[in-house]
Amino acid sequence: METFLAVIVTFVACFILVPVLLGIAKMFGIYVIVPERRCYVYVLFGKVAAVIDEPGLHSLWTKMGLRALFINWIGKRYEIDLRLDQEYLRSQPVNSEEGAPMGIGIWYEMYISDPVAYLFKNTDPRGSLSANVSNSTVRCLSNLPLADMLSNRHTMSLTVRNEVSPQSHDWGYRLGSIYIRKVHFRDHDMIRQIESKVVNRLRQVTSSIKQDGTNQVNIITSTAERQAAVEFAKAGAVRPQVVGTALDQVSRDPEVSEALFAILETQRLLEGGASLTLIPANPGLLADLVATTADTSHVKPAVKPVGNAAPKV
Repeated sequence: METFLAVIVTFVACFILVPVLLGIAKMFGIYVIVPERRCYVYVLFGKVAAVIDEPGLHSLWTKMGLRALFINWIGKRYEIDLRLDQEYLRSQPVNSEEGAPMGIGIWYEMYISDPVAYLFKNTDPRGSLSANVSNSTVRCLSNLPLADMLSNRHTMSLTVRNEVSPQSHDWGYRLGSIYIRKVHFRDHDMIRQIESKVVNRLRQVTSSIKQDGTNQVNIITSTAERQAAVEFAKAGAVRPQVVGTALDQVSRDPEVSEALFAILETQRLLEGGASLTLIPANPGLLADLVATTADTSHVKPAVKPVGNAAPKV
């Protein structure tokens, strides 16, 4: 029973009494908790009573004295977000020095530097800052040379930032980084003309490269053919000398010479495709029988026997 009562008392103390006491203490300004990157502005009777921009646990008694007793009853508290914010303005119209209609996309960061000025000096500080950045972009970047406008984005970003920052700080806003992200043409006819010129130029460059490659291939081919013709001509001129030297060496030995020419003659006969009939030296009636039985109407005899000599093969 005692344990049960202890549990009930602990539950009531932790989940009912403690939240109630903390709520009462907070209501009478004994303490306030400021989150990270937040700012509390307390206003009483139309005047700023306290500004707390440091995160953590604070006591309103140390900030505003006895007014902390009824600041949450009859006063007003503004909670302001101090985190870094960013915005992108698309296609701000400017003209280059050459008269080309250009569009500039500008990205910038901002954060609240003075909460009181942010609340009471301007009814729409964010819109005013956006208009200020847009006007500064058009005013500072107009009539620039087209080449500089397309290439020197860092310089243009610094120019716009130096123009905007002093005015934006008066409204409680401080400008962070500014970057020109996009520079483009706004006239569609000009865009099409530029695209047509670029395409034609690419075609000219491509055809020039192809023609140069063809010329190089032709030069290489003609050079190779000329060198090959020269080498073949040299080989043709040297061939009779080489063959004559070899035949001269062969003719010095009669047996080798006779065997070589016999082989060459036999090879010529075999390559000719003629039919050969071998007849003995004394054929007798055999020659007449072969002559009468063989059909030699379409075959030209390769060897014709003379006298009693047999043909050489």
